[in-house]
Amino acid sequence: PEFFKNSSERSKSDCYSFFLPTNMTQDPIAVCVTGAAGQIAYSLLFSIARGDVFGSDQPLLLSLLDIPPMLGVLQGVIMELDDCSFPLIKSVVATADPAVAFKDCDAAILVGAIPRREGMQRSDLLQKNAQIFKSQGEILDKVAKKDVKVLVVGNPSNTNTLITSFYAPSIPKSQFTCLTHLDLNRARGFIARRCNVNPVQVKNVIIWGNHSATQYPDVSHAYIENPDGTRINVTEAVSDGAWIKGDFVKSVQSRGAAVIKARKLSSALSAAKAIGDHMRTWWVGTAEGEFCSMGVVSDGSYGTTPGLVYSFPVVIKGGVISIAQDLSIDEYSREMMDVTNQELTQEKEAAMSILS
Repeated sequence: PEFFKNSSERSKSDCYSFFLPTNMTQDPIAVCVTGAAGQIAYSLLFSIARGDVFGSDQPLLLSLLDIPPMLGVLQGVIMELDDCSFPLIKSVVATADPAVAFKDCDAAILVGAIPRREGMQRSDLLQKNAQIFKSQGEILDKVAKKDVKVLVVGNPSNTNTLITSFYAPSIPKSQFTCLTHLDLNRARGFIARRCNVNPVQVKNVIIWGNHSATQYPDVSHAYIENPDGTRINVTEAVSDGAWIKGDFVKSVQSRGAAVIKARKLSSALSAAKAIGDHMRTWWVGTAEGEFCSMGVVSDGSYGTTPGLVYSFPVVIKGGVISIAQDLSIDEYSREMMDVTNQELTQEKEAAMSILS
């Protein structure tokens, strides 16, 4: 065919473009993943490249960032992406330079951080990771698009998001989020197993506050949607308030530590799945009448401290995140929400002290 004449002069991007299905007419988007040679990214990149996250017809320009000692491993990851022959991938760049990775990116997924290991406290993570996210915020501010969608995954993710946004003042605070969809998926899973339903049937569970052991998984507004379209409140379906306030809450709060104890490593597969869920929802929006949970910069809703990155129930339309309003808060929920707000306040103070 004419296309293959002088093929040595054609770029890899040209070749991928030639083989894209004819209905893929959208401009490519630039997606950056940090910590790209790590465990989470290893699962995440497959989902992104396959079209599960940004759409089955959305061409991609991938920028993969990691530290210099990991660039050899990252080359192996790129080989595997090549070997999958994903039609959506227009180009892949591997780099240890954040200024290259973040240049004009549409989405930045900040996975790379010192990981939590068994016995580590959150304060240890904050001490180690604060400088990383300060630096990345500064570089995003200089080279990324001003409407870039930033998801912070590295822990402590709420406060790392706060740091990143603080050092990227030219990018609106609305463009910074942290991952609590993993906690949301965990909570939905516990409810689904308890009620013997599919997790997709469990709607409007809320994760309030910090991605930590103080988070509050709230089912007071949640319901189960039956195959015939009828609904039943989760509290009614479970019919065990003691379990909800006891084992359920504690199990969700401590699930990350339980995974570390079992694997000797932090969550990877489930984290990658949750990242994909988070970004896909941000990209396509929430269903009518439903909300999900994301860590966003607080505007003071529900008595939270303005400026903290706090997980709320959110609705998303046209890529714009709005905190779901006017949900009733009972006394027990108020107490739980205040506890996690206090922890986030303390983390913010510690972070500012470290960075000063």
